[in-house]
Amino acid sequence: MTRILGIVQARMGSTRLPGKVLRPLAGRSVLGWVVRAARAAGTLDELVVATTTEPADDAVVAEASALGVATSRGSVHDVLSRFVAALDDRPADAVVRFTADCPLLDPGVVAAAANAWRAAPWLDYVSTALPRRLPRGTDVEVIAAGALRELSATAVGHHRTHVTSGLYSEPAGWSMLGLTLHPDASDLRVTLDTPDDWRLIETVVDHFGDRPVALPELVGWLRAHPAVTGLNAHVRQKVLEAG
Repeated sequence: MTRILGIVQARMGSTRLPGKVLRPLAGRSVLGWVVRAARAAGTLDELVVATTTEPADDAVVAEASALGVATSRGSVHDVLSRFVAALDDRPADAVVRFTADCPLLDPGVVAAAANAWRAAPWLDYVSTALPRRLPRGTDVEVIAAGALRELSATAVGHHRTHVTSGLYSEPAGWSMLGLTLHPDASDLRVTLDTPDDWRLIETVVDHFGDRPVALPELVGWLRAHPAVTGLNAHVRQKVLEAG
């Protein structure tokens, strides 16, 4: 029986929106939304929050404890090493990577990605972003434990910050599966990086309430409300580099 570990990377030190992962959203923290979605998928054997050793992240540890989730602490920028350390403590065959700034994650997408890897456990990597067709902030990726360790042994620079980028930016030699969902909604943005992202997410939650929203329902509603999607349409994702 294959074992899958979910790892949520979370820290307080965001340059554009400090403390975003613990912002209250409809009665629970943003991190709490991510944890709930990961659990609701019903496909993970264990879940852990990987944060840093910085004193500010004591608050992340406290919130994870309140949510009943174990924590692992490590480097601020070498996020890849944090993932390996969490895997060392909780051995598994594969890891589902989560970021704590994606509160509108759909448990159904998490389950689809995890189950796809379980159906073909010889794969190094399964992702909904090969190519990305989902709104930014709803993607899911699964990486085999062996591939994660191999990456950790060779990755340098910004590839240590972005965990899996060393794999998908140099795909030769890796076995990968892309889960492509239609219609294309990659122009939409529901991740939390800026105050304008926060305004959009709050607007979505004000409408749907305190529950995970299925991706088709979320996309359909956003398409029907262009004034909402316009709230953060100008926000650009940071380039793939260390920092």
